Amino acid sequence: MCSLSAYAQTDSAAAADKKTTFTIGALYTNNASYYGQKAEEAMPYVAASAALRFGSGIYFTGTAFRLLNDSGRVVSAGSAGAGIAFNLSKKLTADLGYSYTFYPANSPFLQAASPHSANASLQYEYFLTSGLQLDYNFGKEQDAFLTFSTEKLISLGSLAKGKDLITLTPAVEITGGSQRFYQTYVTEKRYRDSILGLPVPPIFNVPGTGTETTTTTSSATRFSMLSYNLRVPLAYNRAHYMIEAAYQLSVLDKNAQTGGGTANSFFSCSIYYQF
Repeated sequence: MCSLSAYAQTDSAAAADKKTTFTIGALYTNNASYYGQKAEEAMPYVAASAALRFGSGIYFTGTAFRLLNDSGRVVSAGSAGAGIAFNLSKKLTADLGYSYTFYPANSPFLQAASPHSANASLQYEYFLTSGLQLDYNFGKEQDAFLTFSTEKLISLGSLAKGKDLITLTPAVEITGGSQRFYQTYVTEKRYRDSILGLPVPPIFNVPGTGTETTTTTSSATRFSMLSYNLRVPLAYNRAHYMIEAAYQLSVLDKNAQTGGGTANSFFSCSIYYQF
C-alpha cells in the first residue's frame, strides 16, 4: 500500500534542487500486500493517490483505498503522509517520512492495528540501486520492520523515436520484523466472522480437544525474518506520465504467522501523471 507514491518520489532526493511537482495516480491490485503477507480473505482494491513534492525535497502524500469486496463503503481506508528526501552524497540519498492511515472499525486490513507509520531509508545507486528501510508502525500494536532491497533499471527501448521509454526494473526485497499486528487481526477477524455467522476457530489450545494455537506472544514480539520478495514492474514512460504493470512473488519465512513457508502472488496495474 505504500507503493502508490513511488512514481512521485522516484529519485526525489537526487531531484531535491528541481522544480515543484504534483503527481496523481490510480492503481488496481488483485490483493493487499503487507510486506509480502496477505489477509486470510482476498482483498482486491483500487486506489487513487496524490503527491506534492517541493524542490527542497519536502513532500506530502494522500491515498484513498476502495476494497472491491466491500459493498458497504465507498472508501475502505485513506492515508495522509509527509516527509523529506535529501542527498547525503552523490550516490547516497536518505528519506524520512510519516503517514497515518484512517481505517474504519473492524477493518479487514492486516495492518489496521497500526495506523501510524514512521520510516527512515537509505538508498545507494551504483550498477544496482540498493536500499535499506526501517519502518516503525504503531497504534493498538507496535511493530518494527527492516527491509533490504536491490533493483536494476533495464531499458527496453523506445516506441516513439526517443520521446518515450519502456523499462523493466526487477527488484529483490528481504523483510524482517515483529508480528504483534497479527494478534489484533486474528481477534478482530473472529469478531467479524461471528457477526456474519461464520465458523469461529478457537485461538488457544484447550487440552484434550485437539485445537491449535493461532498465535503466541513470544513469536509475535520477537524480530524474525518474514518474507523474501521478487517484484518485476514493466513500465511505459513519457515526459509526464507512466503506465506500469507489476508482478510480485512473496515467499514467506517459516516464522511468518500469516502462513509460514507459503508463497503469495500479487499483480497490479497503475498509471501516474506528473504536472
